[in-house]
Amino acid sequence: IHKNRKRQEDARYLVMTIFIIIAVIEVIFIAIYNSLVRKRNETENAFGAIDVMLKKRYDLIPNLVATVKQYAEHEKSTFAQITEMRNKSYASFSSQEKENLDSAFSQACTHFFAIAENYPQLKASENFEQLQRALNETEEQLSAARRTFNACVTDYNNAVQTFPSNLLAGMFGFTRKNVFSISEQERAVPNVNNLLKQ
Repeated sequence: IHKNRKRQEDARYLVMTIFIIIAVIEVIFIAIYNSLVRKRNETENAFGAIDVMLKKRYDLIPNLVATVKQYAEHEKSTFAQITEMRNKSYASFSSQEKENLDSAFSQACTHFFAIAENYPQLKASENFEQLQRALNETEEQLSAARRTFNACVTDYNNAVQTFPSNLLAGMFGFTRKNVFSISEQERAVPNVNNLLKQ
């Protein structure tokens, strides 16, 4: 009888130990899964902040168009490029198209502000100064939003690619995301002389 009780107690301890181990593993899996979901949501939220700033910048295009119209006879190509951007509906753009618009807009603005240097009456106009301040502020906010997005994406990618969270990431379809990057052309320092010859 004493041996049977000892075996029963040992079996009970073994079963309890197994249940505790299973419970701990479940808690770890749940914590890792929730962490992956939070990181994915943070990257989506950070891209939303970029999206808001791109939309704000996009909404500045009519003012840029109005300012460029005054000098359109001098710079028809810049005016045409900016007008083409404005004729598209921002809401209809995909994420990739928004990134492409971002790149095109940056190039057009660089060209436009380089041109303004050659036209003192444009550079001195109140509309131009207000527009330049608004664009500069928006660019600073957009730059901050990009840095936040890239930090969130890096954190998320680390979780998706490192052990043990990579096991759950693969099982539940969490995939690597790309950081927001700029083109090689945008990385280069603009040559104002070349811009003015275009």
